[in-house]
Amino acid sequence: MAISDDLQDIALFRSSQFTPFLPDDCQANPGVYGAELAYWLARELAQRKLITSYPLAEDWGWLLSYETSSGDEFSLHCGNEEGSRDKWLISLRRHAHGLFGRDKPAFAEAAALVEGIRAVLLSSPAIAELEWLAGESGQH
Repeated sequence: MAISDDLQDIALFRSSQFTPFLPDDCQANPGVYGAELAYWLARELAQRKLITSYPLAEDWGWLLSYETSSGDEFSLHCGNEEGSRDKWLISLRRHAHGLFGRDKPAFAEAAALVEGIRAVLLSSPAIAELEWLAGESGQH
């Protein structure tokens, strides 16, 4: 779950669709997955005119960068729940414009992205046990 006020959990769900097809030594870290989820999510969001970056590997999973039309920057964290190969967490991180981590956008500035994620997950028959962790406005 979220570890700071800069990271907001969006959705937790089960799906075997994103189980990695390459062995653990090909992953970001052993037991840390999310590439298949991140690529799928980027493609599904792009079809809804919500453009992200290609996925980037991190120690904890994979991320997609997203910038709003007003220049606010966010990233989507896509990863498996620790020890699971079929339970996934998507979280939203906000990024500062100013020096020293100041001037971070409100999570509400990414409401269109969050609603896009919701639409993608709800429309996919491969998603089960969806727990929507963000409020209706995209905030906790």
